[in-house]
Amino acid sequence: MITWNKSLYEKNKQNFENKANTILSIDLKKQLKQTLTKFNKLVPYKPTAKISLIFTPITGIIFGGCNNEQFALELNYKGADLLYTIEKGLPHELNHMVYEHFRNADPNRNTALNQTIDEGFACYFTYVFFDRKIPKYETVSISQHDWDWFIKNEKKLYTELKPYFSDTSGKNPLLQNDKIKLFPDAPKNINYWIGFRIIEKYVEKNGPHSWKDVYQLSVRDLLEKSNYEKFIDSL
Repeated sequence: MITWNKSLYEKNKQNFENKANTILSIDLKKQLKQTLTKFNKLVPYKPTAKISLIFTPITGIIFGGCNNEQFALELNYKGADLLYTIEKGLPHELNHMVYEHFRNADPNRNTALNQTIDEGFACYFTYVFFDRKIPKYETVSISQHDWDWFIKNEKKLYTELKPYFSDTSGKNPLLQNDKIKLFPDAPKNINYWIGFRIIEKYVEKNGPHSWKDVYQLSVRDLLEKSNYEKFIDSL
């Protein structure tokens, strides 16, 4: 790490300065304050995590964290739109921090289903945060074409992935289809999309503000009360 940090800037000077200038081109403090003000009006718990904006020798998360106390934006992540990520990604990441506070009480907190709901909820919260005016597919970081593929294959996806809900190894096609390739033609973010759909069906059944129930519900209760399985059976 020390060696990398001694050479990182010199090897990437122009790129790093361009990214820094992008951040300096906006009123970042104002942007963060506006997001946090609206966020705190919507959720029942205030996160305490610290956000780091970093140039890192190894990229991989874009915007995310390792625990409930800290997360980072990788300024030098290739292909990332920094301004878009700050605007649209921050509500997503903040909701992870809030949900983490509640999901720790769930006996199924380490399962693939829990991770699926966690990601799907962060996506659905982003949809709510922007007043349901942004495309659903955008909250899941996929295209309209990808969303349509998921809809077309929804019953097959759910039926074949359900047996992995209780898996705690993390090595299953629900979370790692890109490696395991149970569905070789599937777009990325299967678990994000399925989690979003479960919550979407719960809200359709229980009202537009019922997404807030997700913080308090166990993932098994959420799945049952969403009637998502009945919806799948009807397809």
